[in-house]
Amino acid sequence: MATEAMEGAPSATDEKSFDVKEEKCYCDDETDENVVLQNEREIATHVISVEDDPSLNPWTLRAFFIGIGLSAFGGSLGKQTVLVSLMFLGIVSYTIGFAMETFIPRHGLLRYLNPGPFNKKENAFIIIMSSAAANSALATEVLAVQRLYYNITPNAGSSMFLLFSSQLLGYGIGGLMRGILLYPSKMLYPGVLPLLSMFDALYRDGIEARRRLKVFYFVFTVIFIWEIFPEWVFPLLTGLSIFCLAAPNNAAVSRGLGLLSVCFDWQYISGGVNPMAIPLKAQLSNFIGYILCMVVFVGVFYNNIWESQNFPFLAQLLFYENGTVYNQTLIMNSNYEVDLTLVAEQGLPFYAGTWIINLLSTNLGLAATFTHLLLWNRDDLRAAWTWMNMDTLKSWRANFDWKFWQHSGKREVPVNTEDLDPHYREMLKYPDTPNSWYFLTFVLSFIVGLVVIYKANSTLPCEETLVQMIAGYLHNGRPMANMFFVLYSYNAVTQALLLLRDLKIASMYVPLTGEYPDAKLPPRAAFTAQIIGTLLGAVLNYVLMNSIIDSQREILLSVQGTNIWSGQQPQSYNSQAIAWGGLAHELFSTGQRYQWVPLSYLIGLVAPLPFWIIHRYWPRLRMDYYYTPIICTFIGWLCVGINSSVLSYFTVAFVSQWWLRTRYPRWFMKYNYLVGAALDGGTQVMVFLLSFAVQGAAGTARLFPEWWGANQGGNYDRCLSL
Repeated sequence: MATEAMEGAPSATDEKSFDVKEEKCYCDDETDENVVLQNEREIATHVISVEDDPSLNPWTLRAFFIGIGLSAFGGSLGKQTVLVSLMFLGIVSYTIGFAMETFIPRHGLLRYLNPGPFNKKENAFIIIMSSAAANSALATEVLAVQRLYYNITPNAGSSMFLLFSSQLLGYGIGGLMRGILLYPSKMLYPGVLPLLSMFDALYRDGIEARRRLKVFYFVFTVIFIWEIFPEWVFPLLTGLSIFCLAAPNNAAVSRGLGLLSVCFDWQYISGGVNPMAIPLKAQLSNFIGYILCMVVFVGVFYNNIWESQNFPFLAQLLFYENGTVYNQTLIMNSNYEVDLTLVAEQGLPFYAGTWIINLLSTNLGLAATFTHLLLWNRDDLRAAWTWMNMDTLKSWRANFDWKFWQHSGKREVPVNTEDLDPHYREMLKYPDTPNSWYFLTFVLSFIVGLVVIYKANSTLPCEETLVQMIAGYLHNGRPMANMFFVLYSYNAVTQALLLLRDLKIASMYVPLTGEYPDAKLPPRAAFTAQIIGTLLGAVLNYVLMNSIIDSQREILLSVQGTNIWSGQQPQSYNSQAIAWGGLAHELFSTGQRYQWVPLSYLIGLVAPLPFWIIHRYWPRLRMDYYYTPIICTFIGWLCVGINSSVLSYFTVAFVSQWWLRTRYPRWFMKYNYLVGAALDGGTQVMVFLLSFAVQGAAGTARLFPEWWGANQGGNYDRCLSL
């Protein structure tokens, strides 16, 4: 998410990024076959077609039928380790829609389920609805922590309102900010490009389209069959570690940083974001952060900083000094508040050193973001906030109509459209989702959230709306209160970004060639799909959360988890709530054990300065090519999870975004994102089938018989369990 956000904010001082005058498609012009795309603005205005066919209708019963069905499906799987991706939902929705078009008769009552050819606007509507449902609600982590660590089972009513308010609060914020974070063409959201490329191949006609479709189906089929091996038959392929194979019983080489480990499982290579989609500048900053991460992690551990050698190398739980897991219930009173007398008896808890580096680097990256934007994007920031003047505010007040449901949604087309994002210009023909709709969503969510906080035994005063660290100092000793702080702050930002991503799909739901008219999803259809999907997904998340805790409690409480079930999210959420909410003064204040975690904010504020100064006086060194916030954040990247895919991830990324983009630019523009889509789609479909067929998602696991490549009695990569 951070990567996409940074790519959406190119340097305002980089003339090459903005000196683009004419708009032409680079895909099919033979004279431009050697042109290398340099930045996200060129992709948005030169590669992605802006054609639209307003006659296509997304408001069909078929779209709602498939959308609600896939929302139920995505919301049900959203609590597992394997994510339900946009690509997977896109493929399934296209398959179901095409099947309904083909086999359902167009007469009688069934005609409502088959009003005609299944069109791209219906598909976009379905994808946005089902992806909103598939995004796991952070509120379920709060509820899970209460059940796992506090033995509290909140009632269903307050739990549902907690889910609804926390999920929709961010939607209101994101909708109100879309003029800044969505409409400009530089706000690319590169993670959606493979999806757009896939539907270019699926919906187009002509020789070139059929050729691209053959490539898609070939890659899809190959990876679909291949995934059977790393996922079931030969799981060693998920992480082929040279060190662990050479010395499987040596704890010193079983540290899990992915060095000289090769992953052949696309599920893990592309688990977070497709490496073929993120531009090279962001990938390079990621890679620098990864190298620094290995150096810092190893340095902290082997120098025994913060008593690191007493604890697992990679862990996010709280520990006693002797390395055993900290029993938090022994330091809390009957009101679920930390009792310092009990803390004195038990001793202050410890974190693994690598997890402290993760906290520290996260703070570094957050603080560096502010300075980075002020230094490199000050012109963009100034332009984005031009509406903040008295004349504009007075105009809004004069034109305000409380009858929001009667808003026509008509927008004025600017007189000078030369610098206007062409995708946004095409969207002006549709009635907009008024700001009042998003504002009402925000206000209702805020009010419901206050009521839930008051009624849910959160120990949090309902008037507070601060972030986690500040909350810890203001309400020291209240870990439950801290969890609710994070829920209504961090989660709101996350949901806002997800809403903006989906709206970008709606506005750019077009292919990478401009030969034929295509489809953009009207704003009000996108809004409706997001709200329905979010609410339905929240309900299903709650039901599944309770079911999973009942059946997988011990695994969720374990450090490592399995390849299907993992408790790393509630573990992280709980440990930070105890540390920040319960013991902020004792652990993080100046002079205390982890004082550098909050002090890292100050360091992060000055981290971008050297890069900016060097670029200002020695521009040929291209210090503008590095994103300091990403580098800082990725210093703590490898703190949890399966890290054997890191080397493979960067190999694919550099082959795609450097070698193919610069050496074979025509192939890159026509097939790079399409191949990435096929790899994601084929992998997701097979992983879903195997999850239910053999890996225990349906109840009983049917593991492949043990052999050298399937170490069922330990770690699959044959590294020593720590």
